[in-house]
Amino acid sequence: MISEKEASLETLKDIRNIMERSARFLSLSGWSGVWAGAVALAGAAIASSWITNLPYDVDAEDSYTLAMMKFVVLAIGVFVVALIGAFYFTWRKTRAQGGNLWNSASKRMMLHMAIPLLAGGFFSAMFLYNGHDMYIAPACLMFYGLALINGSTYTVTDIKYMGLLEIGLGCISLFWLGYGLLFWTIGFGILHILYGIIMWNKYDRKTTD
Repeated sequence: MISEKEASLETLKDIRNIMERSARFLSLSGWSGVWAGAVALAGAAIASSWITNLPYDVDAEDSYTLAMMKFVVLAIGVFVVALIGAFYFTWRKTRAQGGNLWNSASKRMMLHMAIPLLAGGFFSAMFLYNGHDMYIAPACLMFYGLALINGSTYTVTDIKYMGLLEIGLGCISLFWLGYGLLFWTIGFGILHILYGIIMWNKYDRKTTD
C-alpha cells in the first residue's frame, strides 16, 4: 500500500511535470541536430569545391560578386533544408508523445531565438555588402550561439551549453579569419551532430527503448 505521504509526493511530482511542460518545449529531437549537422557538412563540402574557382583578380570584380551570391544562395539553401528536417523530426517526436508542436512554450522559444538570428543575419549581410566577408563566419557562429542561449529558457537547458560553444568558437575564429569555412563547418556541422547524439541518448532513447 502506498502511504499518504508518498501519494502526495507523487501528486506534487505530476503537477511539477505538467507545469514544466507548459512552460518549456521539451520535444526537441536529437535527430534534428544530427540532420542539421549533416546538411551543414554537405554544404561546406560544396562551398569548399567552389572556393578554388573564386576569381581573385581585381579586374574580375563582377565575377567575384556573382561567386559570393552563389555562396549566399547555398547558405540559405542549407538553412532551409536543415530547418525542414529539424521540423520533421521534432514534429514526429511531439506526435509520438501526444503533445502539441505549436504551443505557448514553442512560440516563446522561437521568438526569443529569432531576435538574435535576425540581428546576426543583418550583420552578416552588411559585412558582405561592404566586402568584409571574412567576418561572416564569426558573426554567424556568435549570433547563433546567442540565439541558442536565448531559446534555452523555454526548452531543454542542454542547448545553452551548445550556444556557449558556438560563441566561443566564433570568438576564436576572429583570430584565424582566413579559415572561416573550417570554423563554420565545426560549429554548424560537427557540433550539431555531437549535440544531436547526446540529446538522443539523453532524451529520445528513453522513449524508444
